[in-house]
Amino acid sequence: MANEARALLEALEAAWAEGKATAVATVVRVIGSAYRREGAKMLVREDGVSVCMISGGCLEQEMIERAMQMLARGRPERTVFDYAEDKTWWPGCGGTVEVWVEPVDGQSLLYRWLLESTEAEPSVLATVLSGGEGRLWLRPDGRVEGQIAPPELQAQVLRIAQQMQRVTSRPTTRYVEEAEVFFDVSSPIPELVLFGAGHDARPMAHQALVLGFRVTVVDARPELLEGFEGCQTVEASPEEFERKVRLTPRHHVIVMNHQLEIDRKALRFALASPARYVGVLGPRSRLERMLEALAAEGFVPTAEQLARLRNPIGVDIGAESPEEIALSALAEIVALRRGFGGGFLNDKKAGIHQPERVLTP
Repeated sequence: MANEARALLEALEAAWAEGKATAVATVVRVIGSAYRREGAKMLVREDGVSVCMISGGCLEQEMIERAMQMLARGRPERTVFDYAEDKTWWPGCGGTVEVWVEPVDGQSLLYRWLLESTEAEPSVLATVLSGGEGRLWLRPDGRVEGQIAPPELQAQVLRIAQQMQRVTSRPTTRYVEEAEVFFDVSSPIPELVLFGAGHDARPMAHQALVLGFRVTVVDARPELLEGFEGCQTVEASPEEFERKVRLTPRHHVIVMNHQLEIDRKALRFALASPARYVGVLGPRSRLERMLEALAAEGFVPTAEQLARLRNPIGVDIGAESPEEIALSALAEIVALRRGFGGGFLNDKKAGIHQPERVLTP
């Protein structure tokens, strides 16, 4: 979501600078198999230029044509693409996709929600598709903007939005009494902090940036911190972590200094923080040595802290090179963030987009 939101924002503002009207198409319901799920977005300009995708290429051209027609009419519309029909230009698909397409300008609630969704804590944008009208935005601080009619529908929609904001949720369309309401949930930019700027930290940082993470690299050796383009770098020894490094529940930590004492101090700092993921690179025997040393110092991790600790880190792909290790580690983090097990899709019995566990905040 974060990468897509940034791309949409840049494209929207570029279009407006050229005086071009714009529409945003959002997938609001998927039945059966589809390349992308609810919440996927695509921008279409009045001149037919598009940014981002709502499928794997099956729908985009027709969506561009329909969005341009909608812009001419000037009002939001819902359109249905039925993959189940025998149409040769939709190869390999087998489901139904419903898309809500709407005009967007600088005053639109959708634009303002996108603008804040790249930085803020989770927020919910609820749009009435049928059985009522209007839209409301539940902001991270609990404030509400917009309005839904009738008032009793707004009260129910707001309660659902508040529940979805408290617990990590996926975009979804729900029936609320007689109305259909699409709940779009923002995904704040995930944070990755690498303790250690060795040679293997570079592919880890680079791949994380490509995946949309905001990356911070921490090391006491300034010469190693050079060359991490796109990352925040923090020159800090373990004694300076408390003063220079801030970890929140949005952070994922990988300890990879390759120096036992520094790694032990970084591990203690990370476990004592609210970071949602604490991974330690290396074999389990090395982690056990660190935990024993921490216990001798009087620091014994709680059950909650141990539940956030991962070692060895990564998905089991037989990774050997630094690039493969980065791929493996980041795949694990993405899987955990989305509630998936990280196994082979070939062996999965449920749908490929269906999580295997309940997501937690």
